[in-house]
Amino acid sequence: MQPLDLFYPQLNTPSKVVITMHQKPDGDAMGSALGLYHFLIAIGHEATVISPTNWADFLDWMPGIDRVIDFEQQKEKCLGIIKNAGMIFCLDFNVLHRTKHMEQPLLAAQCTKILIDHHEQPQVDAFTYGVSDTSKSSTCEMVYDFIVASGHADKLNTNIAECLYTGVMTDTGSFRFPATTASVHRMIADLKDIGLVHTRVHDNIYDNFLENRLRFIGYALVNRLEVLYEYNTALMYITRPDLQRYNIKTGDTEGLVNYLLTIQGIKFGALVIDREGERKWSFRSKGSFDVNTFARKHFYGGGHVNAAGGGTYDSLDETVKHFKEVIKEYQNQLQ
Repeated sequence: MQPLDLFYPQLNTPSKVVITMHQKPDGDAMGSALGLYHFLIAIGHEATVISPTNWADFLDWMPGIDRVIDFEQQKEKCLGIIKNAGMIFCLDFNVLHRTKHMEQPLLAAQCTKILIDHHEQPQVDAFTYGVSDTSKSSTCEMVYDFIVASGHADKLNTNIAECLYTGVMTDTGSFRFPATTASVHRMIADLKDIGLVHTRVHDNIYDNFLENRLRFIGYALVNRLEVLYEYNTALMYITRPDLQRYNIKTGDTEGLVNYLLTIQGIKFGALVIDREGERKWSFRSKGSFDVNTFARKHFYGGGHVNAAGGGTYDSLDETVKHFKEVIKEYQNQLQ
């Protein structure tokens, strides 16, 4: 994988471009993809955003999302677009298998592939050019850097600003996480100068759910929360009947794991959800406890030092039991 700055001259030649991200895209994945989409359109490229799967309803307000194609819903159309692409941008994932059923078509594509990501251990041999910077708050911050460093800062507009602000805001926990550096605030100041109305983004992301989600969160906090004080750890498990009872859809559990870290003294929060065919884990931590390493070692996952995910095909009871066993190895670190 060659450095990203060697790619910049190719931006001057219009091309058919595909932009994609990890499955079940969150605010940073969709925000970076759409932010880049609006930029590439502005400089003359023919760009298409393809999501590997569906996405949360709370992202449906984003400018340009009506033109995003769901690979699972329109597979043949997407395969044709990928086959004819001159460039493919891969955003907010480090390895191609995180695109689910898009992995093989992306591997087979003979065009230039560009990685922009902030996760550890990227699959460097799969990309022609790229940057993987774990010090960055979000892929949206990196797309902003990409636009500025390529000499096209004048193309930043309010559509790009809203998309990029979405990812930075959500990936920094509304600017509370350690990755919120001075460069993040300088970026936001620049977006504000362009005309960003940040309250619009907050309202659409955080104040746009149905009543059933709030009742679900209350139920989960009362009935599905265990606090393991001897390990300064909080664990929450969500069953399939819970999801069905409250009609929980993609995105409705977003941010639920963060509630666990609001308990005084808790350094490690773990949430497992009994999804169809798989149990999905979300891990969050405070301080130096490395949930990326924890997820990689025990739950086939990974991510960042303070935020990671994983999964297993074990039953819900089995994976919760496994978690309670392996957490014993970390008692000294967590105390």
